[in-house]
Amino acid sequence: MYLRLIRPFLFLWDAEKVHHFTFRILSFMLSAEWVKNILREKYVLQSPFLEKEVFGIRFPNPVGLAAGFDKDAKIGTEWKHLGFGFVETGTITPRPQAGNPPKRLFRLKKDQAIINRMGFNNGGVEVAAERLSKMDRRGIVLGANIGKNKDTPNEKAVDDYLICFEKLFHFVDYFVVNVSSPNTPGLRELQEKEPLTHLLKQLVYKNNSFSTQKPILLKIAPDLTDSQLDDIVEVVKDSGIQGVIATNTTISRDNLLTSGEQLSRIGAGGLSGKPLKDRSTYVIRYLFKKSKGAFPIIGVGGIMTPQDAKEKLAAGASLIQLYTGFVYGGPSLVRRILHSLL
Repeated sequence: MYLRLIRPFLFLWDAEKVHHFTFRILSFMLSAEWVKNILREKYVLQSPFLEKEVFGIRFPNPVGLAAGFDKDAKIGTEWKHLGFGFVETGTITPRPQAGNPPKRLFRLKKDQAIINRMGFNNGGVEVAAERLSKMDRRGIVLGANIGKNKDTPNEKAVDDYLICFEKLFHFVDYFVVNVSSPNTPGLRELQEKEPLTHLLKQLVYKNNSFSTQKPILLKIAPDLTDSQLDDIVEVVKDSGIQGVIATNTTISRDNLLTSGEQLSRIGAGGLSGKPLKDRSTYVIRYLFKKSKGAFPIIGVGGIMTPQDAKEKLAAGASLIQLYTGFVYGGPSLVRRILHSLL
């Protein structure tokens, strides 16, 4: 029904407006227990064979919702009723920020892709912490993707990440350090070996100050060279963090079916979806082989079908996440992927 009726209707309208509209509808629906029962019956697939232990956490299944979809934890753990085994909220910054000016979210229908330049729009860590503190985390794993405010200079970026880490610590199961979004000026400079190692070591030090620790992951860009990926492997091992999410969106526009004229009108932003599939799988495979499987990897980027998901897992990913595939494929994609893994 989603592919035949709902998606064609939704795709008639502005992508960001539709996103907010569907969130309001979903929030309303998920307030009713009978609706949750219907959704669980239709979309949730439970099996002990789907459960995975990664980073010391037991995941109900290996399919998660990637960061950027539920930025402010407005639905949060309720995504479990659509079959997800985990959800990653954010990116969350210390202070609220509006992000980049609209229009900033675009569908590339011919390519089954999305370009966004949202710019970490979110209500800030205090709002997120308040929402997360009230959520029922049973039956789903909850992660927080954290970043810096746009007006925070890179030399003070560590402070922003530490604020978010400390404020959210008791309300989530794991953290993701986002230094790879292309939509915050200068952010990707933090992926360089020296500043990245410093940032991650400070977070690990803060993590160790608590009586129990939370896994810390690093989300990286797909546009890194092999030499930079070698550095990432060293940084992960040296800093003591638990793993990597590969990958974020790409700034590349290679081999797209969408016309150059349309791409010029859209302008800058990170590309996600089907065109990213092969590159993100390459990065996963490279990291896994280079590190000899020393740390877990969450694979994300261009997972549009169950076969795409299996390719990510075969390349070395322990878990996978959906974003654009969920937009184009609808909630049935989660169950179809899980069914293919049994």
